[in-house]
Amino acid sequence: MLSDPMTLYKLMILYLLQQVSVPLTEDRISEFFLSREYANFYSLKQALGELQDAELIRRHQVRNSARYTITPEGEETFRFFGKKVSQEIIDDMDAYLKENRFQIRNEAASSADYYKTSDLGFTVQCEVAEGKNKLISLSLSAADEAQAQQMCENWKDSSQAIYAFILQKLLGSSSGQ
Repeated sequence: MLSDPMTLYKLMILYLLQQVSVPLTEDRISEFFLSREYANFYSLKQALGELQDAELIRRHQVRNSARYTITPEGEETFRFFGKKVSQEIIDDMDAYLKENRFQIRNEAASSADYYKTSDLGFTVQCEVAEGKNKLISLSLSAADEAQAQQMCENWKDSSQAIYAFILQKLLGSSSGQ
């Protein structure tokens, strides 16, 4: 076990990110650390920031949600130092990931963001992914920011149904139906 808590937190974050095939939200990482009282909020934020500064993890901001992935350098760092994390902590992280695998996958599966266009409107970018593969990517116009925000909020709950509908229509058309 490590004597320096900050180093342990960083290695734990690297392990969590290495074990999943999708980005983990900051909320999901925080939930693990805070619910099990491994670290307080400020120590966790510091560990995430230092890992990001060292380019061992990447932060992707989508609207009001930060998502993290591990870099190849982060994977190498964990391979070198990961043995310093106790098996008990590894087992706890594995159990957490197993218990929350469906929520983690669903959180990463769909995303939506919007940006202002030059003509005073907004473009909403919606995506559904499976792992690192994009299944669908839609760009939609919105008349104003309120409409763009509403579209982003509704995408999370509706994305799977919209994707299935489009796929059904496209495949149905090609089979002569």
